[in-house]
Amino acid sequence: MNKEIKRFDMNKPPKKTKWFFKPIIKLICSPAFKKYKPEITYVNGAENLKGPFLLLCNHNAFLDFKIASSLLKKNDANYVVAIDGFIGREWLLRNVGCICKRKFTDDITLIRQLTRTIAMGNVAVIYPEARYSLCGTTAVLPRSLGKLVKLLKVPLVTLICHGHHINSPFWDTSHERGIAHTSAEYTQLFTKEEVEKLSVDEINKGIVQAFQYDDFTWQKENNISITDENRANGLHRVLYKCPCCKTENKMGSQGTKLFCTACSHEWEMTELGELKAINGETVFSHIPDWYEWERSEVANEVEEGTYSSGELTASVDSLPNAKKFIHLGIGKLIHDMNGFRVAVTDKDGDIHEMVKEPASLYSSHIEYQYLFKHGDCVDLNTLTDTWYIYPEGDFSVTKMALATEELHRKFLRSKGRTLIPGMF
Repeated sequence: MNKEIKRFDMNKPPKKTKWFFKPIIKLICSPAFKKYKPEITYVNGAENLKGPFLLLCNHNAFLDFKIASSLLKKNDANYVVAIDGFIGREWLLRNVGCICKRKFTDDITLIRQLTRTIAMGNVAVIYPEARYSLCGTTAVLPRSLGKLVKLLKVPLVTLICHGHHINSPFWDTSHERGIAHTSAEYTQLFTKEEVEKLSVDEINKGIVQAFQYDDFTWQKENNISITDENRANGLHRVLYKCPCCKTENKMGSQGTKLFCTACSHEWEMTELGELKAINGETVFSHIPDWYEWERSEVANEVEEGTYSSGELTASVDSLPNAKKFIHLGIGKLIHDMNGFRVAVTDKDGDIHEMVKEPASLYSSHIEYQYLFKHGDCVDLNTLTDTWYIYPEGDFSVTKMALATEELHRKFLRSKGRTLIPGMF
């Protein structure tokens, strides 16, 4: 790989959205309101709030961006977007106000960019979960959010959308499920004066409380029926472990059914998003309960010191800039009690390594069937590069994501850190 390859320039200051893009953005976003008929609840004066302020949004589907952009109305905004969002369209994204970020890195440059955003009078928009929710519930949040709020000294607003996951679940984005309507709470969580008075911990606790959501509970409470005949397709990517026989990576899904090929148990995904056993015991009717059980199983392995993916052969792509992926080669991936270790030899015979210890990574970003052709992957980041790593064989990237969080939790406990539930 060419060591002199140009890296993405993270230091370019954020821009205000070009005037000629504003009507185009409105034109793109408006149909979402007509199609999904979102019921918006405005809390504590958020409806008429003018920038600058900080907006934190939950993250379930691309629809999130359309709703946020529409609710901001005439407010200029700068959105924090992952590096892969810029591929082939860097000029466009920069000129609509986007700020680039490599996921799960401690990036002081981003702080400077957000400070500039506020200084321009704009709204700084962040999706702090840093990935689409795996099963329509809250992902872990970084403790640094409270410090950022105190640093920016502006009102803190949250946008929590409901229904986006069940309409286009991360585990299968090949088609929408045809949801009838969605809803959202648009809340001024803290005024500027409250931000000045509150402690970092108090702000963090407020953020965690605001970010409690569960799309499947929302679906049942609102009697939202999804009749799509392929509504369970891909669900096995999240629910990778059978609760009946405890076998991993033998789950499958097709149409409206989820099944285990090891013990032949089957479940039907109902129109209200519940699971019902076709044969044997249901065990978990609520999908997020199954997912959290998997987390507890991983947590037990971490506590016992036995967690390991083993050594996996993996194809590795690099994304140093927004032009295109560069194939590094075929290498080895290990994820165990020491974190991630990746080694790959490129076509020139040079060895490249990526090491991410539990202390340095509180969560990880994964993709299912990335770009609909490459397969499941985990991506790891430095400040200048992003590796997309596609393992082969018997593995689950969902388990890797859960293990990353549990390994970091174990590290924090070993250091005597007081943990805020739902936040690292």
